[in-house]
Amino acid sequence: MPRMSSAQFILALDQGTTSSRAILFDRAGSPIAVAQQEFPQIYPAPGHVEHDPEVIWSSQISVAHEVLRLAAISASQIAAIGIANQRETTIVWERTTGRAVANAIVWQSRVTTHICEQLKSSGLESLFRQRTGLVLDPYFSGTKLKHLLDTVPNLRQRATRGEVLFGTVDTYLLWRLTGGKRHATDATNASRTLLFNIHTMQWDDELLAALDVPRAMLPEVCSSSELYARADAAHFGREIPIAGVAGDQQAALFGQQCFSLGAAKATYGTGCFVLLNIGSRPAASANGLLTTIAWKLGDEVTYALEGAVFIAGAVVQWLRDGLKVITQSADIEALANTVPDCGGVYFVPAFVGLGAPYWDPLARGTIIGLTRETTVAHIAHAALDSIAYQTRDVLDLMQSDAGIKLRDLRVDGGASRNNRLLQSQADALNVNVSRPMVTETTALGAAYLAGLATGYWQDRAELERNWQLDREFHPSVDSTLREAGYRMWRRAVERSRNWA
Repeated sequence: MPRMSSAQFILALDQGTTSSRAILFDRAGSPIAVAQQEFPQIYPAPGHVEHDPEVIWSSQISVAHEVLRLAAISASQIAAIGIANQRETTIVWERTTGRAVANAIVWQSRVTTHICEQLKSSGLESLFRQRTGLVLDPYFSGTKLKHLLDTVPNLRQRATRGEVLFGTVDTYLLWRLTGGKRHATDATNASRTLLFNIHTMQWDDELLAALDVPRAMLPEVCSSSELYARADAAHFGREIPIAGVAGDQQAALFGQQCFSLGAAKATYGTGCFVLLNIGSRPAASANGLLTTIAWKLGDEVTYALEGAVFIAGAVVQWLRDGLKVITQSADIEALANTVPDCGGVYFVPAFVGLGAPYWDPLARGTIIGLTRETTVAHIAHAALDSIAYQTRDVLDLMQSDAGIKLRDLRVDGGASRNNRLLQSQADALNVNVSRPMVTETTALGAAYLAGLATGYWQDRAELERNWQLDREFHPSVDSTLREAGYRMWRRAVERSRNWA
């Protein structure tokens, strides 16, 4: 595509689980300014997690304004907006007012465990698995939507009449940014709903019937990189094209330039999400992993295998906010480095159950191996090890499913700044772990998708030239110690399972 845009920057909106962020990127893919705002988590019952949709919106638009102020630029210098979002989080709102009918049900929430069990007992698991590439777990949007339709009075009837709309967070932001002019999502987010057939690339009538979801409330499904609409001038003083949308983990895969078959990345955020590019065919996993859409560019669909670890960086937040053994999250590295190893302590952070490859919503957090010699430093070390071990759980099976051997792993996300974690990751996997100069790859991927659609960047080759290595971590333990530690981890996991 010839370069068409003379504007200087791309604005990426990175709407996450615990905060909303906005980042401005230049043509080199470098972040020019960042604004971030945390927002409250709502816990109505154990294992249930919600957000206030109005707070999602207000925090996101606030940081968008803030990042322009920090960079001292005007909206006229923005070529396009890209959106990356926490996936699976489910919102239903009124078509006429934009007002949400209930709190958003967050991807972490276990509120639909009973619905998933009912669907399994009805023999529907293989149907959902085959059509969507997903497993029947409370993680995904479809059962959350069914829960809202079942429990909010008259909601299903209103949905049938087209009075209320469903969307994941990207769809909700797009609706609000355009003043209600566009109700759409991209293929990556649609593929996480349990309602979308990843083979036909359409909403699936049989799956909609199984969950009793009216088609009238569903958004249009688009590619990940195209002109969706223009943000209403009321928000920024002028209209700005919205031209890139992707779920946060697929955006990070794109931002890491994992464009070739077999390329893999791990994003350490609230959870840890590992994606492996498997090309143009949606190969099924035999090991409880997910087959998902990596991105859709024009008519070209790329698929990925994915393993979702529910608790990664959130274990550090728990040590900070729950146990209060550290003041800020960054302190965990220094604390863990005061001991040579975990001292025989294993920490399984199954606070909301276990994701891939166990898919056990009844698992709960476990710290095992404590002795009189155990200190908080050992627990901190074990917490970081838990992230590395959970990532290995996923990647070992991913390599088996895909029939490839991992050469290295590209990493990003907030916790990737932790050198102790990345060394543990290299040791657990026995492969090199590469951290790029720009670790904000979720936002960067959304920016790249928007920039490609508007001619700000010409092609993927130009994007690949932007990737620069910050540091590479090499395995440093022998195989005997590595495998002994991993065996103990697997024993600890078994003790955490089927607890609740």
